[in-house]
Amino acid sequence: MRTRGDVECWLTDMDGVLVHENTPIPGASELLAQWKSEGTPFLVLTNNSIFTPRDLSARLRSSGLVVPESAIWTSALATADFLRSQMPGGSAFVIGEAGLTTALHEAGFIMTETHPDYVVVGETRNYSFEAITKAIRFIRDGARFIATNPDATGPSTEGVLPATGAIAALITKATGKEPYIVGKPNPMMFRSALNRIGAHSENTGMIGDRMDTDIVAGIEAGLHTVLVMTGISDQREIEKYPFRPDEILASVAELIRDEPIETDLADGEEGLAEGL
Repeated sequence: MRTRGDVECWLTDMDGVLVHENTPIPGASELLAQWKSEGTPFLVLTNNSIFTPRDLSARLRSSGLVVPESAIWTSALATADFLRSQMPGGSAFVIGEAGLTTALHEAGFIMTETHPDYVVVGETRNYSFEAITKAIRFIRDGARFIATNPDATGPSTEGVLPATGAIAALITKATGKEPYIVGKPNPMMFRSALNRIGAHSENTGMIGDRMDTDIVAGIEAGLHTVLVMTGISDQREIEKYPFRPDEILASVAELIRDEPIETDLADGEEGLAEGL
């Protein structure tokens, strides 16, 4: 059985793990600094497809967390990576914002409203009934249906908002076609992230706050899984599922290795931390 000591690379969720809204979670800054100082490869993952990595890097920086844009992997980037592998130079009708359209453009895709190869649905603050209608018609005419992530709702200051999963369900109801969803919990997103940093599942860990996305996808991708209790999960939530993470921690602060490191550490949590 693999332990934390086997982990040489890390994938981590963002919201609920490193930040809560715009407030950094205690220990997040120190853990990121530790990874940087030790040269540990890592990626920050998010199902949010609205923002570009540059936007998200700036958002994290304003919260006091230093994460370069090259260390951020979104469902939009994973979707663009997947579509490029499926149909290089293809075309797409896109419902989404800059994070998605930029990723697809950089992947060599053409945005079009004329016989697109794909309809790609992502997050946006303003879902247009006209755009949804076009998407339905393109799919009924044979366009392949892709969604960046399955999240049915998203947060706002006024309360929940309908998100990608809800709009995809509307389109499915009108077309009879289910989308292929690239983001978490599809382990496809994790595999593309591993490829991004040249990592292997055998020596990579995944830190998340959701059993139904982060942890199940990490398990299916063969990663060492760490659930932190700073997001939406509590013990009652954990008990709902037939699978378990490798570790359950109060927060990422428990992943920070104490210094200095002794060479004769006893087995246990301190010994496991030596491999970080």
